[in-house]
Amino acid sequence: MQGDSKQPSVKQLRYFVTVARHLNFRRAAQVLGVSQPTLTSQISALETGLGLTLFERSRSGTLLSAQGKTLLDYAEEVLKAVMEFTEMSQALSEGEKTTYRLGIPPTLGPYLLPHILPDIHKARPGLKFYVREAAPKQLQEGLMSGDFDLILSPLSSKDSQIQVQPLFLEPLKFVIPAEHPLAGETFVSPDAIRGEKVLTLEDRHHFHYQVQDVCARIGAVIDRDYEGTSLDTLRQMVVMGMGMAFLPGLYVHSELHDPEALHVCEILDMPIVRQHMLAWRNTSPARSVFRELSTLMRSVIQRRLATAVSVSDIQPL
Repeated sequence: MQGDSKQPSVKQLRYFVTVARHLNFRRAAQVLGVSQPTLTSQISALETGLGLTLFERSRSGTLLSAQGKTLLDYAEEVLKAVMEFTEMSQALSEGEKTTYRLGIPPTLGPYLLPHILPDIHKARPGLKFYVREAAPKQLQEGLMSGDFDLILSPLSSKDSQIQVQPLFLEPLKFVIPAEHPLAGETFVSPDAIRGEKVLTLEDRHHFHYQVQDVCARIGAVIDRDYEGTSLDTLRQMVVMGMGMAFLPGLYVHSELHDPEALHVCEILDMPIVRQHMLAWRNTSPARSVFRELSTLMRSVIQRRLATAVSVSDIQPL
């Protein structure tokens, strides 16, 4: 008989557990919403498949057999696992209870994510992120190779395999030492800094090339003798009087705890911004989740960081 045994179905296990709880086939059939003959047939098929007798039937009623008592706990565990599996699969299909690998540049992540992730977690408590920092070029390469599920980056891509959603515009602020002759000015004329040397990050940072482009537009020169390894280092170099620099608006908003140490201003008649995008592969099973996430991110950014960045002025791609 054991050689004829077969795997029980989830339905059969549910019928078994229900009968075991009520020890009455008629009542169990009512609970299950099936006819009593159907229930009896399924229990009989289960017993035949297992090669065991699960219930002792007599005129006085129904009792669990010794084998039935042994298997009951296991059957309940299986049904519990099936229920959890179903709930989890539904949650995953709705984008909940999933950890996504998010890539972001080091000049943005520490100054943006602390402001927006708490609100995102409140709105989507099951959504989690494993965050890694990398330069925008490496982020895009990692997205295509599968190292990242989505990236937040200033780079726009024309790659047809990548879906991009603009999030916000971040201004670049011009900072100079507090004792500099231009300190105190809200707007500095490009002519006032034409030919001047501007400090920036090492060229392994995408931000280096953004500042280089700005300097080319206003006639300033990148100072290659002194380059910062981080935005904090760059700020300290300005505070020490080593030169002037551009800093991202979110960094200024988040980290400038001592505004007296340097002066923050903007270039006259030349708004300098960088546009940040959320990007994912257009074949990603979670692409609908990411589209919803981009809308949520924009809403949180608008609410939390309206004084530091602009959401309403972003350009569609």
